[in-house]
Amino acid sequence: MASFRQIYYHIVFGTKGHKPTLSETESNDLYKYIWGIIKNKNCKLYRINGMKDHIHILSDLHPSISLANLIKDIKVATSIWLKTHKGFPNFESWAEGYAALTISHSHRNRIIEYIKNQKEHHKKESFNDEYKRLLIDHEIKFDEKYLQ
Repeated sequence: MASFRQIYYHIVFGTKGHKPTLSETESNDLYKYIWGIIKNKNCKLYRINGMKDHIHILSDLHPSISLANLIKDIKVATSIWLKTHKGFPNFESWAEGYAALTISHSHRNRIIEYIKNQKEHHKKESFNDEYKRLLIDHEIKFDEKYLQ
C-alpha cells in the first residue's frame, strides 16, 4: 500500500537583529537557492518571498525529514552562500529562531498570495508586528525577549 501525505508549513525567519541585509535586487537568486535545497529534501516549494530582514516560505514537508532539520539545512547552506555572494555584503547570519505554522489545504492559496504580496503588506505592518500577529493567530505562546 502506498503512503500519502499533505503537510504544509508557512515558515518565517529573519536576519540576526532584524538587520536589513537581504538585497531586494539579488533576493531572487537567494530564493532559487532555497528552492534547490527544498527540492533536494523531496519537499515541494509553493511560494517564497521576503523583505530585507526576513523571508517567508510555504512548503510541504516530506515524511523522511524533520522540520527542524529542513530549516537548519536551509539556514546553514544559505548562510554560507550569502556570505560568499557579492550581492549580500552586509549579511551576518540568520536569527536563531523561526516560526513554522501548519496550514490546511483550503488555506494554501491564501497563504501563497500573502507571501507573494510581502512588499505591499509591509507598507502597513513591521516584521516584528507581523511575527507577533502570526504567533498570536496560531495561539503560540511566546516571550517578548526572544523576539528582539
